[in-house]
Amino acid sequence: MTGVVVVLIVVAAWGGIVGLMLLGWRGRGRRQEQLLGAFPEVPATLGTRRLGPHTGLYVGSTIAPSWQDRVAVGDYGDRAIAEISRFDTGILIERTGANPIWIPDDQITAIRTERGLAGKVMTADGVLVIRWLLPSGTEIDSGVRADDKSIYPHWVKPLEQDGKKS
Repeated sequence: MTGVVVVLIVVAAWGGIVGLMLLGWRGRGRRQEQLLGAFPEVPATLGTRRLGPHTGLYVGSTIAPSWQDRVAVGDYGDRAIAEISRFDTGILIERTGANPIWIPDDQITAIRTERGLAGKVMTADGVLVIRWLLPSGTEIDSGVRADDKSIYPHWVKPLEQDGKKS
């Protein structure tokens, strides 16, 4: 009988911890809603595709400059299998099972590679990170871990050629 009681206590404690984690995540999302505002909608016409589509894992978005302050609004902080493409007018991250992310070209402030983002750490230059401004004026970093890391120089180089800093 005591074994059953111990198991019930452990299960109840585990359920309580998971419940508190969910409450914390929802609270973070509510606090971030005003700071982040609405994300841009994907426009009807994207222009000519300049890069991609390249497959990989969308690792998440964080509030810049912190690589660990994950966005908790909507599904923008959720990891998902993704395709990333660069168009004349911006960057489109199409995510499986989640909303697409549209990053207008004039809102991109940097494209670089990093060791990690949103709690995901890997080898040097393992994540392609795009720093951009939301319409609210908040700067965020969105990261993709590409299946083929050899594409990263093609993503970083165009921004340098456009006269923007990366």
